[in-house]
Amino acid sequence: MNIGIKRLFEDLRGTRVIVIHPEGAECSVLVNQLKRFGCRVSTVWPCPPEPPRDSEVIFVLIPAEAGTTHFWSVVDCDAVIVALVEYENPTILKGIIDINAQAVINKPFRPTGILSTLILARANKGYQDRLLVKIKKLEENLRSRREIERAVKILAERHGLTDIQAYEQIRRQATHKRISISELCAVINSASSVLDGLWPIDS
Repeated sequence: MNIGIKRLFEDLRGTRVIVIHPEGAECSVLVNQLKRFGCRVSTVWPCPPEPPRDSEVIFVLIPAEAGTTHFWSVVDCDAVIVALVEYENPTILKGIIDINAQAVINKPFRPTGILSTLILARANKGYQDRLLVKIKKLEENLRSRREIERAVKILAERHGLTDIQAYEQIRRQATHKRISISELCAVINSASSVLDGLWPIDS
């Protein structure tokens, strides 16, 4: 076994896996193969109302007759999800999308292909998580920029400064107070909103 393949198996060893599928010969094929990889596997059926919290990977059967009403929303689950399907129809395809499955395994299960599917699913999940982190940072940066632009405008208008001068004043104050520029700008904006709300006062 070369180093790359060995590393893949080592990464899987001890992974907590839950298989949501009726017990039987087909389920055993999947469970036994996962155990061969060193995963810690448990089975559940019927599908629980919430994703199991103690799992890293969830293999879940999407039965066509049940629709998708019993499945969880994407935000409910942090685990890698692999959908198990008997065939393809609009209901099952919608279920795959609704649970944000990172991979799909078609029935009947065979030992071959389970490893590659599991590795692909984990890689896809990791990529999605990294994208979400980047998106969150971009949103935070955008909010900070808007706070700064608004605070600079407020300071410039009230003190007759240019935008550059106003920003420099904010930067110096933030350094002096040992807080971030965006934090100080949020305070300035909040104070301005309060002051704006005081006038005019009806007599």
